[in-house]
Amino acid sequence: MKAISIAISMLLLGVIATVAYYHLRSLRAPKGPVAHVENGFEFTAHGPYKTVAPLFGAFVERVWADGWNPEFLHPSPARDTFGEVFTIAHSHLRSTWVNTAFDLETGHVQYVYVIPDAQAVLIDIHLEQKDPSVTGVKVVYQRTALDPKLNDHISKLGEKDRGMGKEWETAIDTYLQANGKQ
Repeated sequence: MKAISIAISMLLLGVIATVAYYHLRSLRAPKGPVAHVENGFEFTAHGPYKTVAPLFGAFVERVWADGWNPEFLHPSPARDTFGEVFTIAHSHLRSTWVNTAFDLETGHVQYVYVIPDAQAVLIDIHLEQKDPSVTGVKVVYQRTALDPKLNDHISKLGEKDRGMGKEWETAIDTYLQANGKQ
């Protein structure tokens, strides 16, 4: 009888825990439509394609992007490759990034990252050799809020994305010039 009582108590605790879990989880679900924005920019990198293209791998990007410091989870040791996974600190938040395309032959690099409960982002990059010393770059950001309370913030980030071309061009050209790679 005591064993049955214990079993029933354990079963009841399991049911209560399960109900509480799903209830708390439902409280976190977005209430209402979320924003989705798509913005992009184009710029010219003043360096040969074979030199410029690898600069869009997360590991190599460190050489030109001030403050960019991904912490690689895969591969180990860190290197740029299709499927690389890394994290980036955003003040008190952390985003998880996955490389979903890394094809330097065709000039296509793509990342998806998520900041839990905040946003999901796809970054699609296309590179094209314009001439032997110039590479064209096109970057498109797609941002989706994961909470309707962040819709305005996501819209503002999207607008900011649109204006990043000059900053990227300057940073990359400065790196190329400083390292004699133009």
